[in-house]
Amino acid sequence: MQVHYERCCGIDVHKETVVACVIVPDAEGKPAKETRTFSTMTGDLTALAQWLKDKGCTHVAMESTGVYWKPVYNLLEGVFEILVVNPTAIKKLKGKTDVSDAEWIADLLRHGLLRGSFIPSAQQRVLRDLTRYRTTLIDDRTREVNRLQKVLEDANLKLASVATDLMGVSGRAILAQLIQGQTDPVTLAELAKGRLREKRELLEKALVGTLKPHHRFMLIQHLGHIDYLDETIAKVDAEVVEQIRPFQAAVDRWDQLPGINQRVPS
Repeated sequence: MQVHYERCCGIDVHKETVVACVIVPDAEGKPAKETRTFSTMTGDLTALAQWLKDKGCTHVAMESTGVYWKPVYNLLEGVFEILVVNPTAIKKLKGKTDVSDAEWIADLLRHGLLRGSFIPSAQQRVLRDLTRYRTTLIDDRTREVNRLQKVLEDANLKLASVATDLMGVSGRAILAQLIQGQTDPVTLAELAKGRLREKRELLEKALVGTLKPHHRFMLIQHLGHIDYLDETIAKVDAEVVEQIRPFQAAVDRWDQLPGINQRVPS
């Protein structure tokens, strides 16, 4: 079988340790294996990188195990050719040890039998982290709005049945007055803005309820959390804009194409 990589390394990745098996030619040119275990602390991973360099290693392969491969990849990126491989591609019989895992990966890599998964560039990974975090924040905000709506329902206030956006200008104004102790439905309905003013009669009926002190307390907490999430989302948005700035010209060109937008519609 043709040898593809004479100096390579297979790494078995875990949460607290990594086991690395290096295969390099010995004095007679025959493949020789050496295995070492490192902790996943940054200092030890840096020592791993130095050991691989000292061995003249050119290619490294590891399984895409949860998120544990990422710090290893980040420290080795740009120094070695790295293959992050789907675990199913290197599945072996049960009962193996960590050392045999690393040796197995190294053997497969040495003979060119592994195909690495696509790993985005460092800049793309930054943007992916930010946008995924933004999505999580938006999901958190949606859940918090739903919790606020449940408090209103518990108080028999049907504001959400009339106002399509509880967090809009009208909704926030009405909620603020409810928290302050205002219970007159006519006065509350007069706070409606825009097209919602056309539904003032229905709004008056919806705002007749049984809001109690603990409801007001909970509304304050929910609105405070929503405001915090809005502020955090805005900060993440600003950071995304900053990270995209070097590619803004390309983004603007893509944005002109029909069906392509900078954000997926929610």
